[in-house]
Amino acid sequence: VVITARGADALEATAADKELLIGVNDSLTGPGAVYGLPQANSVQMAADEINAAGGVDGRKLSLTVEDEACDPKTAAAGAAKLVTAKINISVGGYCSGATLPTLTIFEKANIPMLIPAANSADLLKGSLKNVFLINGTGIQQAQAAADFIKAEGSKAVALVDDNTSYSKDITTRAAENLKTAGVTVANQQSVTAGESDYSGAVTAITRANSDFVYWTGYYQEGGLLIKQLRAAGYTGKIMVADGSVDKQLVDIAGEANAQGVFATMTQTPSTIPGGEKWIADYKAKFNADPGPYSTQSYDAVRVASEAVKKAGSTDGAKVITALEGIDNFKIFSGNLKFTPEHTLSEGGFDILVVKGTEFVLNK
Repeated sequence: VVITARGADALEATAADKELLIGVNDSLTGPGAVYGLPQANSVQMAADEINAAGGVDGRKLSLTVEDEACDPKTAAAGAAKLVTAKINISVGGYCSGATLPTLTIFEKANIPMLIPAANSADLLKGSLKNVFLINGTGIQQAQAAADFIKAEGSKAVALVDDNTSYSKDITTRAAENLKTAGVTVANQQSVTAGESDYSGAVTAITRANSDFVYWTGYYQEGGLLIKQLRAAGYTGKIMVADGSVDKQLVDIAGEANAQGVFATMTQTPSTIPGGEKWIADYKAKFNADPGPYSTQSYDAVRVASEAVKKAGSTDGAKVITALEGIDNFKIFSGNLKFTPEHTLSEGGFDILVVKGTEFVLNK
């Protein structure tokens, strides 16, 4: 990833060169880096391809990258730096809790946001015109989870979150959906992220006679919870949300404990039909495997470029109008057309399952 620093002279030069300035505020350090680094790489990959084809109406894409570190204060500081760098469009955002404080920063600067990973419904509460989600929402994920749990014949579900915006939103909505579907929520609780002992949560789950556990936090705590549940003799079904879909969850839980664990997940490079070539291109460029949300980040740059092309301008208001008018633009998750809420009109969540050390489509 190319990180650029821009002073006043550099800003004047880029304006003269008619660059399209893309800002990326992603988790490059901390617990989210396993996702954020592949996202930033994918943004670079898309920008390089578009530039090699001549750019957007003669404008070459230039990236400025900041680290949100999955931390609200760090993310807000990064967003402020991107505004100072006079970016035209933001295509970052991994952790919902960290992304939330950046929304108004970019809105006040009239900068459109294409968010490729963060997906809490809290991101939509302000109905900000500059905010567009390239990932499925927590609303869609909670419904997919409830539908699958009901189809599996569960009689008593335990819902566990880490009390973050993203995680709490999913469990709250999943609980409502399950109750509507006639499935009993036997236990609903929040745990503290970063701890090593979740025996209290395990005890509450087993005492409630839960036959299905849905964890909606991240993989670090999810792996520990699975390991401790199995060590306590829990034999019921376990499912995790998209923040836990990573090989490291299997490493932490132990391969034997993780077998058969389900997941609600948006499309990943390995689950997209015909995605093999894209994966090969990514590996050739970065000598690494792409991660979850890599294709969404790649598509965010393509969508941003399409909007600028349609707008014939990098003016924020004109780009936002162009984004709202995009119809049938092909991205990995389907044909893009934003809903009035600026979410995807198609392309929801798949159910994955752990086999060996991998999350694969549940068939």
